[in-house]
Amino acid sequence: MRKDVRILLVGEPKVGKTSLIMSLVSEEFPDVVPYRAEEITIPADVTPERVPTHIVDYSEAEQTDEQLSSEISKANVICIVYAVNNKKSIEKVTNHWIPLINENTDKDSRVPIILVGNKSDLVEHSSMETILPIMNQYTEIETCVECSAKNLKNISELFYYAQKAVLHPTGPLYCPEDKEMKPACIKALTRIFKISDMGNDGILNDNELNFFQRTCFNAPLQAQALEDVKNVVRKNVIDGVRDNGLTLKGFLFLHTLFIQRGRHETTWTVLRRFGYDDDLELHQDYLFPFTLKIPPGCTTELNHNAYLFLQSVFDKHDKDRDCALSPEELKDLFDVFPYLPWGPDVNNTVCTNDQGWITYQGYLSQWTLTTYLDVQRCLEYLGYLGYSIVSEQESQAAAITVTRDKKIDLQKKQTQRSVFRCNVFGDRGSGKSGFLQAFLGRNLVRQNAINEEHVSYYAISTTYVYGQEKYLLLHEVVPDIDVLSDAELTCDIVCLVYDSSNPHSFEYCARIFKHYFLDGKAPCMMIAAKSDLQEARQLYALSPLEFCRAHKMPPPQGFTCNTADAPCRDIYTKLATMAMHPHARLRCMCNCNKCTFCQLQNFLNSELVQTVKAKLYTAVLSRHMTQADLGSSTFWLKASVGATMFAVLGFAMYRMLLKQR
Repeated sequence: MRKDVRILLVGEPKVGKTSLIMSLVSEEFPDVVPYRAEEITIPADVTPERVPTHIVDYSEAEQTDEQLSSEISKANVICIVYAVNNKKSIEKVTNHWIPLINENTDKDSRVPIILVGNKSDLVEHSSMETILPIMNQYTEIETCVECSAKNLKNISELFYYAQKAVLHPTGPLYCPEDKEMKPACIKALTRIFKISDMGNDGILNDNELNFFQRTCFNAPLQAQALEDVKNVVRKNVIDGVRDNGLTLKGFLFLHTLFIQRGRHETTWTVLRRFGYDDDLELHQDYLFPFTLKIPPGCTTELNHNAYLFLQSVFDKHDKDRDCALSPEELKDLFDVFPYLPWGPDVNNTVCTNDQGWITYQGYLSQWTLTTYLDVQRCLEYLGYLGYSIVSEQESQAAAITVTRDKKIDLQKKQTQRSVFRCNVFGDRGSGKSGFLQAFLGRNLVRQNAINEEHVSYYAISTTYVYGQEKYLLLHEVVPDIDVLSDAELTCDIVCLVYDSSNPHSFEYCARIFKHYFLDGKAPCMMIAAKSDLQEARQLYALSPLEFCRAHKMPPPQGFTCNTADAPCRDIYTKLATMAMHPHARLRCMCNCNKCTFCQLQNFLNSELVQTVKAKLYTAVLSRHMTQADLGSSTFWLKASVGATMFAVLGFAMYRMLLKQR
């Protein structure tokens, strides 16, 4: 909505321009009329549309042609005043004033014009027969009002229609010659219909119509009013109502009817509620509510409500209920977008089914990736889907969570993050791309079928860390050791991939590690890819195992994607665990439940130990212990012996673990 409206009155001398303004202000016909009235401003609280309005007069006697041109260019709407009893002033409308206005305004954005027939009190006939052909000839003319400054007839209506021509213009919505809505208006209303059609069945049922009415006008329709609307559509449009619901055809007919009956404000209220500006483009303030400032060390994620909304959008378009979106279903989902946001590379970024269709998990993963890498783009996409409207939020910014600084997570040794980034480094041909695709469940056979033009340098999916579902984002870094950017170095964990069958492959990983990650700020893991092939001795001063020991890294992890089924995902769980708990020095690099560490972890997490722990805590620190109990030497002796036994047992297990590792 505009912040204000500027109305300019022009016309031949003596037609009553100044009298109209003074009659509006004083509510009586002035005895003395100056050549020109000073610019007046009507406050927002006394105008029907609640918008400040500036009214500007023009006088040929006091103003130059340059000043007139300047006022025309600044005006939002122009009232051409003629005298109904003066044919010459009517002729000047087409001979002089409309051409002059068009010369001083852009062709693509014509200023709306109101024709004002003043002095209607002096004649008994109407000038409308003469004016109607002019209105049909010039589409920029919004309407014509006959009035009388002397009798105060239609004075308020004149300026109301002028306001309305600016705030609710007909031009972008309707073509008078064709008597139908313009394509841009149809496109916008179609998007609104599809967003409001929660069931995606092509009709708006009573619940959906009431939600739409409440969203746009803050009041639901009464049952009888709803039925009356449907009856009007039934009488005028075939297939306008189906299964007692309003179809798109019926929805568009209703808005055409509103416009034809002069109720443009109804259609404009709907359009603006769904984010459209005066040019029927989605407003930038709607798509980008504000610029999210992400402090260093923080990331952006979708919150729970956003995932619920995206889940509802997926369910809405997954018509066959196979938990995957076919190309037709995906196209239908993105029909409310001005362009297709996801390219073919997305199918190689997230999980797909055997047919190559994006699964439910893959769909959420792609949204998570977009939020993490480009939150402004995510806000834009959510705007197209109508997140703020459907979820009844102030804006789609309510869907975003900015995580706390990673430094605080490290200090507190805990994190609330759900997305962890792993940058994957390795020389050309080392198997980085295969490592990324294996995370999505694709073995070597499926990877060979990928089109090289659709290769993605990202892969994202979920994995579980101690029972919690987390997103692991893998990013393949181009192997250029000298020009790595801050973005390529910023991550939660580093993955160094080398080809175990190539004797020259490990050297690159060692150089990358020493050059950028020797400070140990990010945990690192070495991956011996292509472990199904004959292992070659690496031509480097230290073997990969010795290198990892020297730099206090976990031993190299063997990996291959040359499997009959989907590759093993254990390695990705380890990566996510290390990313989530970078402070942990003693890490188990397996999920076997057989080694000492796994057995110790299971034992410590068992119900028996937790029960004993709780009872000991109660016995030692109970508030009900008497002062005598605390002063008893027997009590403290027992406590000391117990503590010593636990310490000895823990140290023995720790030694056993070190020996095995």
